[in-house]
Amino acid sequence: MTKPLSIAVIGVGHLGAIHTKLLAQRTKEKDSHFILCGVYDMSLERAQTIAQEYDTQNFVTIADALSHADAVIIASTTASHYAVAKESIAHGKHCFIEKPICATLEQAEEIARLAQDHGVVIQVGHVERFNPAILALAHEEFAPRFIEGHRLHQFKPRATDVSVIHDLMIHDLDLVLWLAKADVISCDANGVAILTDTPDIANARITFSNGCVANLTASRLSANPLRKMRVFSNNAYYSIDLGNPDIEIFRLTNAGETIPEHLQMLQPALMLGNIEAGTQQRSIHYQKITPPAVNAIMREHEDFAKACMGISPAPVDAISACKALALAETIQNKILASLG
Repeated sequence: MTKPLSIAVIGVGHLGAIHTKLLAQRTKEKDSHFILCGVYDMSLERAQTIAQEYDTQNFVTIADALSHADAVIIASTTASHYAVAKESIAHGKHCFIEKPICATLEQAEEIARLAQDHGVVIQVGHVERFNPAILALAHEEFAPRFIEGHRLHQFKPRATDVSVIHDLMIHDLDLVLWLAKADVISCDANGVAILTDTPDIANARITFSNGCVANLTASRLSANPLRKMRVFSNNAYYSIDLGNPDIEIFRLTNAGETIPEHLQMLQPALMLGNIEAGTQQRSIHYQKITPPAVNAIMREHEDFAKACMGISPAPVDAISACKALALAETIQNKILASLG
């Protein structure tokens, strides 16, 4: 095994502390691709507390952290991502950057260019790509015609440095871009600002060059949290629960068509009613999948380490993150314009 990657965590607030905890756990395992070398935070007291809790070093400056690390996890505020990433890249350090990659698309595109120029890896924390339900569908050949997503959360003041689009909806923007695999040709959006100066509830309808349409809703003022996505294609419908990971799939075959062997084992979709009475005679097969438990952030760490070592490419690179951020900016600008 090659030498483990030495990783420092920059910013140990809520999410940074989770990264630190999981890195510390994995560091203790003999087959780990990485080790936690320490943490940095603008609050020296906070950094010291986290460092002591997870038995690691407390760096007093970012420069100190960079001098000890091969790579960094940037979990500081979104506004700081650009400066921290730029300094890290200048020192030749690989960067895992929490989403969104930067506060603006201009900053994000510069970070992508700098990373390429310096030959360092950028991976962005669009963690839903590692959701067990999404991983369980990795083998599916999606050709979506319509995608519907709902991401509803209760209000948490710690996330209000950005709008609900950059905080929550951006997860689904990344997913629909990944699923549709086509360029965006139009986007309509509306929303309202209620408790902050930026939209707290937002809806966007996105049309892609291949005809796929996505309708996404995000709210950080919901009594009942929900993270769900529905994907409709010509021959299948997927209902994906991202919050309590499971998947329901309805697969379609036409009358007289040979039913593939993998569908013959599935039960008919009798819950849909008297489908035999339809004008088109089709067979619909129902399948429910409960994927095995996966710690999505831990899986992100593993793939980041492999990308840094040249074993495999980063699953969510800077280019993908820039596309999601560009779409987020378009949606936010449309909403802000409508709000006056």
